[in-house]
Amino acid sequence: MDNDIKVFRKTSPHVILKQLGITVFLFLILCIESRAQNYAVGADLSFMKQAEDNGFAFKENGHIKPCLQIFKDHGYNWIRLRLFHTPKELPNTLEYTIAAAKQAKALDFRFLLDYHYSDTWADPKKQFIPKAWEGKSHAELVKAVFEYTQATMIAFRDSGAFPDMVEVGNEIINGMLWPDGKLPENWNNFAELVQAGINGVYASCGNNPCPKIMIHIDKGANKNATKYFFDKLNSYGIRYDVIGQSYYPWWHGSLLDLRECLNFTANEYKKDVIVVEAAYNWTPKEYINKNAPFPESPEGQKEFWEEVNRIVLGVPDNRGVGVFWWEPAVLRRGTRSFFDEKGNVLPVINVFDRFTRR
Repeated sequence: MDNDIKVFRKTSPHVILKQLGITVFLFLILCIESRAQNYAVGADLSFMKQAEDNGFAFKENGHIKPCLQIFKDHGYNWIRLRLFHTPKELPNTLEYTIAAAKQAKALDFRFLLDYHYSDTWADPKKQFIPKAWEGKSHAELVKAVFEYTQATMIAFRDSGAFPDMVEVGNEIINGMLWPDGKLPENWNNFAELVQAGINGVYASCGNNPCPKIMIHIDKGANKNATKYFFDKLNSYGIRYDVIGQSYYPWWHGSLLDLRECLNFTANEYKKDVIVVEAAYNWTPKEYINKNAPFPESPEGQKEFWEEVNRIVLGVPDNRGVGVFWWEPAVLRRGTRSFFDEKGNVLPVINVFDRFTRR
């Protein structure tokens, strides 16, 4: 030890500073690379497999390519997939979703699973109980949510496509599993249902690292509504990791409203924040009779995505950890997709090239 001290004392201050500088530099590089790996550049591709199974060809520069590969080549590292309980018309069954997740995992995508706890779309305007659970008491619904979540998560685990993050409910600002968990009238029931879903996720982990838990609402540009919801939710002591927000400007507000809300959320709750749904049209649709923040054109769509990403990257304390586009590879909602009518990918695909290419 004494010899080490003597050597240190004999070392030139310039050499010591240089060595420290190299150490700090390497540390900063590791921090930057770590954040790059953790930052979610994501897309909800829940309809992609259906489109390709039906023979639709996704293209880049006129050449047919697997849709997932197109996203991979442009820096996307996360896929989001929804799961319905027993859908009648929509494809998003457990088997379908596992198959899509396995495709993504094979390309090293990370996987966000979105539980709707319904046979069809669940959102702020509707949260239908699955037909299989109709008539159950509240206690029976809590048990059903736990058992269903655990069983489906184990199915993903056993297939080799275990999620890296899980949304316990989709856009649940007004609750879930109505009328039992409808808000604002049934907060106690709602909190127990959410906790049952979280418990089901944790019960499925086995020897795997447990996925992060996201709570997802649709108030990306509404600070007051976000504060009301999370203040109340947090009063129940529910543990979760990430706050997910939807943001569609024609419904939710301006980019400045988005910035204010996300910055407030990060500072107030000390949680990571993801814009888990966002989209913009590449042909005129939402702004035909009013002024648009960007042209509804291929270039305007790209500019919108650049600005949303810039706002998320600017969230305090590096709490902005990702963005997801909603349904860029779906045909029936083509104006919000990343592909034109012939399947050619649009300029918006290039937004993350500058961030992810070396």
